[in-house]
Parts: sequence; structure tokens; C-alpha cells
Amino acid sequence: MNSDQRFFDFLKARIGLDVTSVGPAIIERAVRQRSAASHALTADHYWQLLQGSENEQQALIEAVIVPETWFFRYPESFVTLARLASKRLTEINNLRALRILSLPCSTGEEPYSIAMALLDAGLKPHQFKVDGMDVSPLSVEKARRALYGKNSFRGHDMGFRERHFSAAGDSFRLDQRVLEQVRLQVGNLLDPALLAGEPPYDFVFCRNLLIYFDQATQKQVFEVLKRLTHVDGVLFIGPAEGAPLGRLGMRSIGIAQSFAFSHQNAPVPEPFPLFVPAPLPVQKQLRSAPPTSLRSRPFASVAPMPAAAKKPDSDTAGLLANIAALANEGKTAQARVACESYLRSHEPVAQVFCWLGLLSDVAGNALEAQGFYRKALYLEPQHPEALMHLAALLQAQGDTAGARRLQERAARSGRAADSERKR
Repeated sequence: MNSDQRFFDFLKARIGLDVTSVGPAIIERAVRQRSAASHALTADHYWQLLQGSENEQQALIEAVIVPETWFFRYPESFVTLARLASKRLTEINNLRALRILSLPCSTGEEPYSIAMALLDAGLKPHQFKVDGMDVSPLSVEKARRALYGKNSFRGHDMGFRERHFSAAGDSFRLDQRVLEQVRLQVGNLLDPALLAGEPPYDFVFCRNLLIYFDQATQKQVFEVLKRLTHVDGVLFIGPAEGAPLGRLGMRSIGIAQSFAFSHQNAPVPEPFPLFVPAPLPVQKQLRSAPPTSLRSRPFASVAPMPAAAKKPDSDTAGLLANIAALANEGKTAQARVACESYLRSHEPVAQVFCWLGLLSDVAGNALEAQGFYRKALYLEPQHPEALMHLAALLQAQGDTAGARRLQERAARSGRAADSERKR
């Protein structure tokens, strides 16, 4: 047995983390960091410290959980929420406030985005309340401070920042009006008694969490989510989590890019008029990001093109920049056409296939996205972005062995990049 298996088992028991979803290197690094911070000389010594200290147990969890979030991530979800919320209030004749849950709420960007979206849609403060919950006390405490740096604001439309924040040096402080709509607390989704006795929620946001669990834990978590979500309610998930929800008795409500699901026996909402979405979450993915971000939080950011890659000529660079701009502006159809046009007139490039994969991924077409990611890896076997996103898809589909292999390839690629930079 691997000497670190006990740490893997500990994290699985405490927060449901499946080591294959993040790769063992992430956990091993966190153990090394905490061992050094605790002045433990050996793994056995640190294990003994861990068993005897609840504070150290939480510190290890914090070292593994590296929050990667920002305001209005997956913007169409919030547009859909606002529309469904207005409809829901009519259905219940405004007899009570809507109940909305965000978990894990991380450092607060998501629950506060929910509150801002509903206020901007015209809902009154007495018409809704938002609960935010996370297993990390440090994240919850930061959320309560509601002071955010530039990394929490991504995309081109910053109108919400002007409406709901005030400048505080290099940071931005959230207005009290939004703060009053959100209640934050520490809680663990693996607790079967979580929020027991509380009325169910009209809307639940649980995004980019199921992909870190194995199928057995996904089922356990789903039972809790099912209990927390009203029978006529809607559950919002991450782009790669549709397959597990489908297996567990939920169905998409049919609104593109909303990643919203309802109970199988719930009525299917009437389709809304065509909506031109705000910038897609792929905007961060289409930009270069430090390799450390990739390793800290898999599936959340994108490593840059390898330094050894051939530098494109000005015409090619312009076309690639145009594809990125279209995707960042939310023009998914145009971005896809631009990618296909590029491939017809130029030599195939891994990044273009990866962008096609991202566009398909965000649109909810997992099978098509998987094909594009594989084409990217055929051209560039160590393309870090394609490796991570394909691993996420395989994990969501239950192929843990395939996901593990891709994670290991990505980890080797990251170590090689580190070595190259140190020279």
C-alpha cells in the first residue's frame, strides 16, 4: 500500500474527495506542506499529529481545497435563475420568500452573485434569501468579509461591480444591501443530517463538486441534494456533471448553458425566448494562466502553450485571437464557425481543437467535447488544458481509470515545465 494511502482515505472520509479526480500529486504536495508547517520529520509523525488535532485536520483539508471562483461564473445560469425565480414567485402567489442554497459557496462569489442577479432582475429583498455553505471555515470567513480583489472579477461586463461594490484601495467591498440577503455558515455536504428540519430550497447551486467524488459518493451526495431541493425546484451544476445527475434521476430543464436540472417527475419549464448570453466562462480558459493554477485546482484554469511550440505568423495569430475574442464575448456559434474555418485553411492546431472542445463542453455536449479534446491530444499529447478537461469528462462518466491516466500525464507535464523554468 502506498504510504500516503491513509491520507487519501482520510480526505475521502472527511470531504468525499476521490484521489483519482485530482491526482495523487495534489494530495501528496498538501501533506508535504502541512508536514513542514507542523515540523513533522516523517510521514508517520505527521499522521500521528493529524489524528490528534482537529485543527490540523482542517488545515490539511484547506491545503487541498484551493478555491477557484469568480463573480457570475457561468453567466447564463444566473439569467436562468432570475427568470425562473420570477415565475416561481407567481406560482406561489408571493406567499413566502424564495429559498436559495449555494454549496459549496467557497469565498462567497457565487451566493453574492445570486443575490445581485435577483436584485438586478427586480426582486425585492423580502422576496428571497440565500444560504451559502462550505466545508472550509477559512473560505466562509473570507466570504463574510466580502472584500474582493481583481481576480474575483473576470469578463468584460463589470456593470454589476459599479452597482454593488465600492472601491477599497486595490480591492472592492460588497454593499450592505447584498450582504443582508445572504446567510453564510460552515457545513459538510457528506453529513446526511445537513440542514435537517429546514424547508427545502427552491433553487440549489452545487457546481463543480460532483466531479471530485467517486460514483458511490456522488450517489450519497445526490440523496442529500434531492432532500434539500424542493420537488418543483431546480438544481444548478457544473458543465461536466450532467452525466452523474442523469444517472441519479435528474433531467436537464433544456435551457442551453444554464446547467440546470429538475426532478424527473417535475414539469418541464416552458422554453424561454432566445437569450444572447454574457461572456462565457471560457474567457479565462482561452487565456494563458500560470501552470501553478492548473495544478492547484484541476479543471479550473488553462496552462499556456508550450514554449517550444512554433510561433504563428501574424495572419494565423490574428485568426486565433479572433476566435478567442468571439468566445469571450459569448458568441459561441461564431466562435465555432471561426474554428472550423481556421481548420479548413490552415494546418491543424491543438489549441483550436481544444477551443472546440470547450465550446461543446459549455454547451453540454460531452461526447462531442470528448472527441475534440482527443484530437487536440493527438496533435499535442501533453496539451495541459485538453488533458484536464478530458479527465473531467471521463471522471463524470465513471471512467476513473481513464481520468487517472490523464491526470498523471498532466502532472508529469507540469513537473517537466517546472524543471524547464528553473534552468
